[in-house]
Amino acid sequence: MKAPSTREMIRVFGRIGLLSFGGPAAQIALMYRELVETRNWLSEDGFLRALSLCMLLPGPEAMQLATYAGWRLRGTLGGLIAGVLFVGPGALVVLLLAMGYALYGQLPLVQAAFEGVKAAVIIIVLQALLKVARKALNTRDAWGLAGAAFLALFALGLPFPLIIAAAGLYGAFLRQTTAPPDPAPMRANPNTPATLLIWGALWVLPVLALWLTDQTFLTQIALFFSKLAVVTFGGAYAVLAYMTQTVVQDFGWITTQQMIDALGLAETTPGPLILVTEFVALLAGFAEGGIPMALAAGAVALWVTFIPCFLWIFLAGPYLDAISEKPRLASALSAITACVVGVILNLAIWFALHVLFKQITTAPWHAAPVPVLTSLNPEALALTGLAAVLLLGFKRAMVETLIIAALAGLVVSLM
Repeated sequence: MKAPSTREMIRVFGRIGLLSFGGPAAQIALMYRELVETRNWLSEDGFLRALSLCMLLPGPEAMQLATYAGWRLRGTLGGLIAGVLFVGPGALVVLLLAMGYALYGQLPLVQAAFEGVKAAVIIIVLQALLKVARKALNTRDAWGLAGAAFLALFALGLPFPLIIAAAGLYGAFLRQTTAPPDPAPMRANPNTPATLLIWGALWVLPVLALWLTDQTFLTQIALFFSKLAVVTFGGAYAVLAYMTQTVVQDFGWITTQQMIDALGLAETTPGPLILVTEFVALLAGFAEGGIPMALAAGAVALWVTFIPCFLWIFLAGPYLDAISEKPRLASALSAITACVVGVILNLAIWFALHVLFKQITTAPWHAAPVPVLTSLNPEALALTGLAAVLLLGFKRAMVETLIIAALAGLVVSLM
C-alpha cells in the first residue's frame, strides 16, 4: 500500500501516544488495533515479527515497536515521528504530575481518574491478546511455547532474556523449518557504521559534556539511566527492583514512599512505564536544586533513556527482512513470536491483579503474584465491569470508553 503522509503519521502516532495507557501489553494492543486492523499499515505477520525483534532488544518494547513501525512506513523520519510522539505526551504528563507532586504532595483526584482508565485498559488488553493469539498460535507447539513462557515468567519468575533465548534456540534447532513467505521489500539499505556513529554520539556526547563541566549530580543521573537503557530487557518491570534499591538506598535521591508513588503515577499515565525514570529524576533534581535542577535532571533522564531506543531500532530494523528470508532464523523468530503471547499474557494478568486487588503477595513455593482475596477493590471491579459492558456489549469506541471510565473513577472517588 502507499506509505502514509507525514501529516497522517503525526495524527495517528499522536493518537497512539495520547491513548497509550496501561503498560506494554495495552500499548501493543493499541498499536495492533491502529496499525494492523484499522489502517492496514502493517501486515499481521510483519507486526508480530517486529514485536519479536523488539522483545530481543533492551529498552521499552512498545516504544521500540512504534519506532520500528514509523521507520518501516517512512524511513528514519517516520521512526523519529513515531518514537517521539509515543513518548512525548506521557513525558509531558509525567512532568506536570511530578512538579505538582513535588510542590503539593499526592494528587488524589488525578489518581482517581486514572483508576477508571486502568480498569478499561484490562478489557482493551484482553481483546487484543485474543486477536494476537489467534494469529500467532497456529500450531500445537506454538501453543506450547506460549504456555511455557507464561508459566516460566508467572509461576517460576525466570529471567526474561533466558526465556526468549530458549524459545529462539528451540525454533532454530528443534522446530521443523519451512521456507517462509516472501517478506515485504526491505525499507532501506542498512548503513550500520553511520547509524552507530550518529546515534552513539547523540547518546554519549551530552553525558561527556556534563562530566567535563563538573555537573556531578547530572552526570550521575546520565550514567545511571544510561546503564538502565542497556540492561532493561523485558521492559521496565524487569529492572524496577534494582532501580528502586539504587535510587533509594545507594544514591538517596528519593524515599521509598516517593518511589512507590512514582511507579503508581507512571503506571497510570500514557507512554512507556520506563517514564518512571523521568519522574524519579525530576524529584531528585527538585531536592537537589529546586525547579531548574528538576527540569535539567528530567531532560537528561529522558535523553539517555530513549536515544538508545532509536539506536537499537535503526541498527537492527533493516536486518529483520534478511532474518525472515532464512528458514532457520525465521523459525527462531516465529518461536519467539509464540513465546511473546505468553509474555503479554503475564503482563496483562500482573496488571489486572494490581488494579483489582489492593494487596498482592508471593507464595513461598513459586514466584506467581497471589492476590489477598479480602483486599478486592469493589470500585475497581465495578469500573472494569462498566468498561466490559461498553466495549464488549455496546461496542463503544476505545476513546469514548476511556473518557467514560475516567469520569466514573472520579465520581466513585468523590462518593
